[in-house]
Amino acid sequence: MHSSNTVIRRSLSAAGLVSVAALALVGCSGGGSAAANEFTFLAINENTTIPTVLTSLSENECAAENTALPLKINKQAQASLDQQLQLLGGQNALPSAFVSANSPELTQELYTSGKIADFSDTDVDDQILPVAQSSVRSLYDDKTLVLPTELNIEGIWYNKQILADNGIEAPKSWDALESAFATLQQAGVQPISAAGKGGDGWGVTRWVGAYLYRELGPEALKSVDDGDAALTDPDYVEAADAIAALGTAGYFGASPTSIDYATAMNTFLTGDAAFYYMGSWAVSNFNDEEQNKIGVDNIGFIPFPTVDGGVGTTEQTPANTGTGIAFSKTAYEDEKVQAWASCIAENYGAAALREAGQISGFTVNGDVDVTPLTQQVQDQIAATKESVAWFEALFPANATTASQSNGGPLGAGQLSGADFMAAVESALGN
Repeated sequence: MHSSNTVIRRSLSAAGLVSVAALALVGCSGGGSAAANEFTFLAINENTTIPTVLTSLSENECAAENTALPLKINKQAQASLDQQLQLLGGQNALPSAFVSANSPELTQELYTSGKIADFSDTDVDDQILPVAQSSVRSLYDDKTLVLPTELNIEGIWYNKQILADNGIEAPKSWDALESAFATLQQAGVQPISAAGKGGDGWGVTRWVGAYLYRELGPEALKSVDDGDAALTDPDYVEAADAIAALGTAGYFGASPTSIDYATAMNTFLTGDAAFYYMGSWAVSNFNDEEQNKIGVDNIGFIPFPTVDGGVGTTEQTPANTGTGIAFSKTAYEDEKVQAWASCIAENYGAAALREAGQISGFTVNGDVDVTPLTQQVQDQIAATKESVAWFEALFPANATTASQSNGGPLGAGQLSGADFMAAVESALGN
């Protein structure tokens, strides 16, 4: 990570400040001396799985913990999460537990300032799978600061029927993928579904990061973080230019800057787009018959394809522990909150599979039947020889914002690769 971004932006409206202040008061009931009254959890609107699983736990495996300290879930938009956590942390008003910051650096900063609990070498840590534990600790200076509610791989999902109808085989190279996009466009089929609205612009920036890893190898973004390379270097701009070209051709749809996460998901699951870059956390949506109108048997998966002349391989898979859960250090001093943390760690793995078909970073204690699509993801995880992070993983909060807010214009062909990389590099302060 890079520099701190703890100053609240002046662009906050008065109404927004009132909203934030109100949430801060809610947070006080969970993060301070009143922690014995409720186990407060701050969720995000865009992730419905965590509240669903926590609610199930409160009614089943963690019923005793819930009786002692009732679960209270509050929600807010992901785009403003980091700003909220900065404010609540500064006021010593963090809830008992919460969705961890979009920027891992902010989570690290909150820990350094004594706001977040460290689960390293505790009974909670013992319930985390080694690959997930390694992923978490690689982001947080060898500490377990968040609990991995997911264990995800990322890649390109595709509609088997659309490809078959257009004589397209699952692409294994970037050239073949671009050719498939062109064929689909000519046939009147939207090639890619992707979110590009505001903070959801990571739906496009994921393509930039994946291309970089295939072009330059798994150390591509670490080299930027170490100061050995810059995003404005020609090799890096090439990756952004490749994605900008997709946008110029209209492959992301007519107006990706107006598409949010839920709409992009729906576009793919209703058969209105052929390809969808997304993490395996989406399998819970794929397994939902109400959302998935194309059928689970009609969804295929390919690793991001190789780039001609690139040094990266398809065995290097973007993988992460997804949306994590952090605990307030103050709240965690309460034994009832500790009991909740232990119960979540012991039972979340099985509950997530049961309730949402989602693979987590926790040990699965007990037998749970999974769908073929979930099993496919588990097999792909097992086949992964080396994992890489997402594009913004090593960025500070302000650079993450710069990247994701410019992702939509990049995918719309409104921003060149060079201008996109320059904007992010400027926010990095390099």
